[in-house]
Amino acid sequence: MPVEYRKHKPSLIPPFPYICFPPSIQKMNSTTEALTALFNRIPRRHSIENVKDINSIVTEYEDLLISIEAVNNWYEKSIPVFFEKLDAIKSNIKKSTDNKASKKNKDSFFDEASGALKDSMQALMEVYGDGNRTE
Repeated sequence: MPVEYRKHKPSLIPPFPYICFPPSIQKMNSTTEALTALFNRIPRRHSIENVKDINSIVTEYEDLLISIEAVNNWYEKSIPVFFEKLDAIKSNIKKSTDNKASKKNKDSFFDEASGALKDSMQALMEVYGDGNRTE
């Protein structure tokens, strides 16, 4: 015996509110997905394993920057700023592995590098948008 959930006439309005997102929000392109995945992988605490992880993340991020730069002229002009920030981030990661530095300084350098990397990626996501800018 079938169960009847509705006791009233069906209406054109659904029984619950819903939100429709524009297609650009519904589906991220592969570059945006990759950026988000990298952003979520950034470690916050200094350890030998996390230094290896952040170095691989920086390498992947650099590859993404190169691919975004190749999209069109607008991105080609907008992306070099992120490469400059990346150099400072790499420098801080390297300082966080210096044997002569104290544990406190190593932690500080690593925290600074991971925070700057997150800030840089967040800014890139805003600049990149959906990958269709030509302004």
